[in-house]
Amino acid sequence: MSRPDHYAHPTAIVEGPGTHVGSETKIWHFVHVMPGAWIGDRCVVGQGCFIGKVRIGHGCKIQNNVSIYDGVTLEDDVFLGPSCVFTNVKHPRAHVERKKEYARTLVCKGATVGANATVMAGITIGEYAMIGAGAVVTADVPPHAVVVGAPGRRVAWACACGETLPDDMKCTRCGDRYAELDGLLEHLPSDPLTTTQETLRTD
Repeated sequence: MSRPDHYAHPTAIVEGPGTHVGSETKIWHFVHVMPGAWIGDRCVVGQGCFIGKVRIGHGCKIQNNVSIYDGVTLEDDVFLGPSCVFTNVKHPRAHVERKKEYARTLVCKGATVGANATVMAGITIGEYAMIGAGAVVTADVPPHAVVVGAPGRRVAWACACGETLPDDMKCTRCGDRYAELDGLLEHLPSDPLTTTQETLRTD
């Protein structure tokens, strides 16, 4: 299935009714999109993915073999690495029906979940957080946190552009400055002198 405003590979299954696929979105090989899914503009859904009745924001990149089950929400510009795992029930049993107990899992704007990471049901991953490959996320993750290990633990802070922040909390890539206050990261106003210098250097 393909339309002028988005592309779905012939092997992909996009079911209706009530399904929305945004403009410039690409859905690749062997993807299954369930009825009622909402996928924003400019997204990429890699091969072998399953998309339940969920909301996926604009500009998201979902790598191969990721299943996004009912109860999971992705805000804009989320990156999901290959084969990362979401759950939607906290205490699953094959012989116990729990479809009415789906927990809400939220991945906030700009966050990254690394390859083969597992996100437990009911977790919120804050804006621009970075979940390392193979991590097991068992608790809420604050914005900009870099989380690794099993169970996941914060080991650093990340800039919105993705770089791990050094001790002086000034990004080496984009120059943005931050401060840690009460266990959370705060984005500081731009340094006018640095901005002027960078403008002159660019010109």
